[in-house]
Amino acid sequence: MLQFLIRRTFGAFLILVLISAITYFMFFAIPQDPALLACGKNCTPDALAVVHKNLGLDQPVPVQYWHYVVGIVMGRDIQGGHCAAPCLGVSFANGRNVWSTILDRFPLTLSLMVGGAIVFLIVGLGAGMLAAYKKGSLTDKIFSGGSLVLSSLQIYFLGPLVVLALVISTGWLEMPSYTPISENPVAWFSGLVIPWAVMATIFTAQYTRMSRSSMIEQLQEEHVRAARAKGMSAPYVFFRYAWRGSLIPIVTILGIDIGALLGGGIVTEITFNLAGIGRLARDSVIQKDLPMTLGVMLFSSAFILLCNIVVDACYAFIDPRVRLS
Repeated sequence: MLQFLIRRTFGAFLILVLISAITYFMFFAIPQDPALLACGKNCTPDALAVVHKNLGLDQPVPVQYWHYVVGIVMGRDIQGGHCAAPCLGVSFANGRNVWSTILDRFPLTLSLMVGGAIVFLIVGLGAGMLAAYKKGSLTDKIFSGGSLVLSSLQIYFLGPLVVLALVISTGWLEMPSYTPISENPVAWFSGLVIPWAVMATIFTAQYTRMSRSSMIEQLQEEHVRAARAKGMSAPYVFFRYAWRGSLIPIVTILGIDIGALLGGGIVTEITFNLAGIGRLARDSVIQKDLPMTLGVMLFSSAFILLCNIVVDACYAFIDPRVRLS
């Protein structure tokens, strides 16, 4: 297991280097000079030259990239003073430290991802396994048909409808907002209820279908049929023998969906006007802000890769066959 984790960590490091290099060099393929953004509207040639020098844009692109990578590991001197590691630079648009900005925005995005995942896992797995337990019944048909309908919805379509129905028309819920959980847990929860519900609705459909098919497949395994032949009750066999094995494909899909959750967070933040990592990424791309764009991409990629390593490690605790291999 330790060797496996070391290999995965080394592979993740190579992927991050590749992502950063591709993003960095592609950015400079854009015709517009990135220094113009930092220079402002009334920029003179002399002022533009000063900005070029302060930002290091007067050096060859490979040299700039090397300084950027070294800064992540060791820190570097940039415009405005020394930037401690991990130094992702300063924004061309507002001069703010990229790492600090990302850390300020990430708690909102993490709250959306974790809260949405908890909701759709509980609802999706519960509905899917109930449908599998009552295969062929009216309950199975309702859950299976409902998952097909939900899978066709999108966050940017469903979100405004939910706000109109539950906030504007009835006033039952608060307008989506974000309050740090350390400041006011109640306000944190109430402000994110609607985004969680909308995100969970989109993902619940997939996990309902997946858990249903996985559970039905597990119920046909030899060890499950042997347990039934010994006279064990159906609920005991269902939860003791079949349920654990059915989690393997669910965990696999969840590891893959971490990126989709982050992408869903982007759409959710824009839909509900929440200032998280997703909205920061969109704004930095529109503004052609290289340090912020690259910093968000590296941070998001590292987070996704780390979560996938954790998911792979969880296989050993779910399935003993993986542990032995």
